[in-house]
Amino acid sequence: MTDDLLDRPTVHALLADGTTVCIRPVRPADHDRLRGLFEEMSPDNLRLRFFAASRRSATLSADRACAPAPPGHRALLAETDGRVVGLAEYDTGGAEDGAEISIAVADGLHHRGVGTLLIEHLASTARAEGITTFTADALSENQEVLRLFADFGLHVSRRFEGPEVRCTVRLDQDDAYLSAVEARGRTADVASLMPLLKPSVVAVAGAGRDPGSVGRAVLDHLRSGVFTGRLLAVNPAADSILGVPSYLSVAALSESPDLVIVAVPAAAVPDVAEECGRAGVRALAVVTAGLDRTQARQLLASCRTHGMRLVGPNCLGICNTAAESGLDATFAAGHPRPGTAGVAVQSGGVGIALLDGLSRLGIGVSSFVSLGDKYDVSGNDMLQWWESDGRTDLALLHLESFGNPRAFSRTARRVTRRIPVLTVDAGRTDAGRRAAASHTAAAATRTMTRAALFTQAGITATRSVGELLETAALLHSQPLPGGSRVVIVTNAGGAGVLSADACAESGLALPSLAPTLIDELLDVLPDGASVTNPVDVTAAVSEEQLTRCVDLLTRSPGVDAVVVALVPTAVAAATGDDLVRALARALPRRERPVLAVRLEQDLPVRLLPAADSGAIPSFADPLAAARSLAHAVARAAWLARPAGVVPDLDDVETVRARTVVEEYLTAHPDGGWLDPRTCADLLACYAVPQIPWAWAETEDDAVLAADRLRGFDGRVVMKAHWPGLLHKSQQHAVHLDLRGTAQVRAAFRDLETRFAGLMTGVVLQPLASRGTELFAGVVQDEVFGPLVLFGLGGTATEVLADHAARLAPLTDHDVHELITSPRCAPLLLGADGGPPADLEGLEQVLLRLSRMAGDLPQLAEADFNPVLATPGQVTVLDARIRLLPRRPHDPYLRRLR
Repeated sequence: MTDDLLDRPTVHALLADGTTVCIRPVRPADHDRLRGLFEEMSPDNLRLRFFAASRRSATLSADRACAPAPPGHRALLAETDGRVVGLAEYDTGGAEDGAEISIAVADGLHHRGVGTLLIEHLASTARAEGITTFTADALSENQEVLRLFADFGLHVSRRFEGPEVRCTVRLDQDDAYLSAVEARGRTADVASLMPLLKPSVVAVAGAGRDPGSVGRAVLDHLRSGVFTGRLLAVNPAADSILGVPSYLSVAALSESPDLVIVAVPAAAVPDVAEECGRAGVRALAVVTAGLDRTQARQLLASCRTHGMRLVGPNCLGICNTAAESGLDATFAAGHPRPGTAGVAVQSGGVGIALLDGLSRLGIGVSSFVSLGDKYDVSGNDMLQWWESDGRTDLALLHLESFGNPRAFSRTARRVTRRIPVLTVDAGRTDAGRRAAASHTAAAATRTMTRAALFTQAGITATRSVGELLETAALLHSQPLPGGSRVVIVTNAGGAGVLSADACAESGLALPSLAPTLIDELLDVLPDGASVTNPVDVTAAVSEEQLTRCVDLLTRSPGVDAVVVALVPTAVAAATGDDLVRALARALPRRERPVLAVRLEQDLPVRLLPAADSGAIPSFADPLAAARSLAHAVARAAWLARPAGVVPDLDDVETVRARTVVEEYLTAHPDGGWLDPRTCADLLACYAVPQIPWAWAETEDDAVLAADRLRGFDGRVVMKAHWPGLLHKSQQHAVHLDLRGTAQVRAAFRDLETRFAGLMTGVVLQPLASRGTELFAGVVQDEVFGPLVLFGLGGTATEVLADHAARLAPLTDHDVHELITSPRCAPLLLGADGGPPADLEGLEQVLLRLSRMAGDLPQLAEADFNPVLATPGQVTVLDARIRLLPRRPHDPYLRRLR
C-alpha cells in the first residue's frame, strides 16, 4: 500500500437506501475482514467474481489488496458498522493512462449502490493520477456488473470473447456523467432525510421540567401540534413531562426513535449522540449551542459511525407540516402555517422571521430546517428534498457559508428550473481580499464570487429578509413577466412618479403606449385621465373603471407587467383600499403580473385574495414592488435561456501543462509566481494568443532581441522582471516606444541601475497596435473553485472596477454574459462608431483561461492585463501566473460533509 493512498482521508457517503457507509483505502490490518468478505459469498457469487468457485480465491484477493502495492495499484473498501461490505481495486500494470478494475460486494447488499459508489470514488482517484480508461472483464451472464457499467453515466464499450465480456470505460467527467451522479445522489439523499423529516417516533433528550428550558419548549411544540407519530422524552428526573412518558436515558426508551431532538448541555452532547447511535436512532437535531472543537468532532464521529443524519448544532429545530407528519420540533413562538414554501436557514432569528412572514402572507411552510452550524445537513440536501416532496413550490434559503458550492450550483440549476429558489445574500463583505497582491485577487471579492454563483445557478438573491419575503410574495402569487416593460396606473400623480422612479432605478422599462391602446383606455376612464405612462386615472376613478383599465393593459402585447399605485382620497366613493381589493376580486389571473402599491399600507407586503383563488401582492413601498418585479424579470430571462454547454477546445495539451506545473513545483515546493518563460510555456499549452516576446539578461542580448522583434513594427517595449514583481507600471519598470539600438541600451542600463540586486532580466516585445485594453483573470477560491473575471484593463483596472465574474467551467452563455456585462461592453461592440472587437477571439481567451484553471488545481491565480482587443485579433500583452502545491479535489464526488 502506497503512503500517498494511505494518507487520503476517510470519507462517508450515502447508499441508495440512505444508509451511511465509510469509503477508505485498504490497510494491512483489513486482511481478515476482507478475507471474510469473500468467504461469506455464495458459490454462485464467487464464480461470477472470480470465474471459479474456489475458496482459495478469498485469501489470494485479501493478500493482494493488503500487501504493499506497486505504483499504479489502488484499493478502496466500503464498511458499515465495522463490517466490510465492498472492495474495488484498479491496477495500471505499468500502463500510463489505463487500468484494470475489479469489484466485489457482500452478499445481501446488492442493489443498494455499494459497487457504484466504490467505482465513483475509484474513478475520481484514477483521474487525479492521469488515468483515462478503466477495463473490466466479466462473465456475460453477470448482468449485475454489466448493468452497473451501463447505468454508470460514462461511455462504455463492450467486446464479447466467448463466455466473457470486456468492458472499457472512459473516465471523462462530462455532463452526462455528472447528471447520473446527481440522480443517484438525490435518491440517496432523500432516503436519508426520511427519518429526519418524516419520523414515526420522536424523542426529546433534555426535555426539562423547567418551563423556560429549550427542551421542554420543543416537546411542548411537538405535543401541542399535529404530530401523528409516537412521542417520547428523556429526563432521568421525571417519569413524564407534559403528559409525555419520560425515560432515564435513550438506551432505556421503550422503542428506538427515528429522530432525537438533543437539548442537553454541550458537555453531554457527545455521550448522548453515541448513545443514540448505539440505540439505532437514524437522525439527530441538536439545538444545543456552544460545543467546543472536541465535542463537535465527537458528535460528528458518532453520527458518521452509526449512520445518523445531523441537523445543527446550535439550531432552532425542524418542521414538516405535511398531513402525514405534522412535525414541529422547534422552539419558535408558534406553529407555522402549513403551505408550500420550503425554508432552510443558518440563523435561528432569520428562521423565526421567515416563518412568521410566510404564515402572515398566507403562503405557509411545507418544511423548515434550521441548519445552525451545519455540520451535516445543508442547503443542498434541502433543495433535493423539496424537489422530490411533491408539495414545495418555493424555496427560501439563508446560508452564511457553502460547504460545496460547485455541487450546490449544479443542484440549484436543476431545481430552480422547477421552482423559484430565493436567498438572502448573507456574508457579502470580505475586506481582506481587497489587500490581495494581483489585480485578479483584488477584484475577486466575496460579493462577486457569491453573485457569480447565484447568477449562474438561477438563484434569486436578495439583500434582506424583507426583500426576500416581498419577492416571495410576488413569485408565489403572480405569473412571470415576459419582459421588463411596465405600465404604472395611479390615482395620484405623486404616487405614480415615485413608482416610475423606482421602476427605472430597478432596471425596468416604462414604454409609451400604443395609440390604439390609448383610445381604448380613454373610453373607459373618467374625464381628465392622462393616458401616458404612468397612466393617471384621477382621484375620481371608480372600481369598475380601474378594473377595466388594468384588464386592457394586461391584455396588451406591449405590456409585460402592471403596477397599480393607489392612495386614499376623499373624491371618489371608493378608497384606495376599496379600489385595490375590488381590483383583486374582479381580476382573474392573467399571463402578466399585476402588483399594487398602497403608500398608507401598514405592512411592507400583503397578499390580497383575488379571483380564481389567486392573490395580488400589495406593497407599501414602490421601490419594494419594483425590486421584486425586477427579480421576477431576471428569473423569467434565466428560464428562457437554454442551458449552456462547455465548448470543446482545440490545441489543448493538458498532459504537457501538468508536466510544466509539476516541474515548477518540484523546483519550488512552496509555489510562487512563474517566470516569463514558464508562464509562456503554460499559456502555449492552452493556445492562449500571446504577443511575440524575447528574454534578455544582458544589454547585448537585449539589443539582439530588439533587432529580431523590430520586424513587427520597428518599436519595442522593455519590461524588467524579478521574482515577485507584479505591478510593473507602479514600479516604473517599463520603457515604451524604444527606437534604435541606443534607446534599447539606455533603457536596459536604467532598469539595471534602479533595480540592481533585484532584476534577473528583461522581457522585450514589439509595441502593440492601438485597441481596447481589457483584463482577464482567474483566481482559485478554496471553497467556490475557479472564478473567472473579465473587464476593462490597463493600469486603472482596480480603480475603475469595471469587472464581471463567473465560476468555471464556463459555458458558451457564461462567456457571452462575461463579455457583455461590464460597462465597457459597448466599446467592444462598436458603439463609438468603429468596428467591433474580435468577440470570438475574446471568448476563446476566456474559455481557455477557464479550462486551464479547471485542469490545474495548483493554479492559484492568473492575471492577463492588458489583453488587447482589436477588430482583427485578441492578444495577451502581459500575463502572470501563480502556482501553489495543491492536490486535485473532485467537487462532484458523492460524500458527506
